[in-house]
Amino acid sequence: MTDKRHAALITGSGQNIGRSIALRLASDGCNVAINGSRDREACENVAREARGFGVDALVAMCDVGDVADARELARQAIEHFGRIDVLVNNAAVRPLTPFLEMDDAEWQRVIAVDLHGAFWLSRACLPGMVEAGWGRIVNVAGMNAIQGYNGRAHVSAAKHGAWGLAKALAKEFGGVGITANIVSPGPIRSSHADKEMTAHIEAQKSRIPIGRLGEPTEVAAAVSLLASDEGAFINGQLIQVNGGTQT
Repeated sequence: MTDKRHAALITGSGQNIGRSIALRLASDGCNVAINGSRDREACENVAREARGFGVDALVAMCDVGDVADARELARQAIEHFGRIDVLVNNAAVRPLTPFLEMDDAEWQRVIAVDLHGAFWLSRACLPGMVEAGWGRIVNVAGMNAIQGYNGRAHVSAAKHGAWGLAKALAKEFGGVGITANIVSPGPIRSSHADKEMTAHIEAQKSRIPIGRLGEPTEVAAAVSLLASDEGAFINGQLIQVNGGTQT
């Protein structure tokens, strides 16, 4: 791979926030690896849009909650681009289940996707960043990272973990030109097929001082800054993109 552009891997980038992040980074001039676990057609569509910015785009389908899949995703992306300079851990599952009805399998599945995937991919991508002396890791957490929610104990636990992971990586690797941060979106307009999730998001409008839902592009703008040279002095931080929603 001789292309000198930075290469970004964005998990869960077939739709909504992940899609907007991938397209924003492509518009910034990054080659991008698009990832999803089920809908290849959606990911291919994002890749086509990204190539419209004159960059290279790879589609790599995998389940980031499975260690073998996560390793294979990193392998494909690194082999294709030479290394990954920007890792955005965006993929997540957010089931709504009362705590006493939550079984072990659901708990473990959420922790695997929302936390372990970020660990596995960071571990795979960091050696190339260290060698290059430059890298960016951004974990996307949602407001579950800073407050608990009824029915989402597993999501809150995982997202708190992703916040802790970012803070730890920021300290361990900041001295070699690598930053790690976490972006916490508030209620963001989305195209969820899950009507319950869509209704839950819409119901949050009354909590937002700005008086509207956020747009995925507004989250992507924050990630763009953190992934840039200009964001080099932002490290170990949680950036809230929530219209002033109180936690």
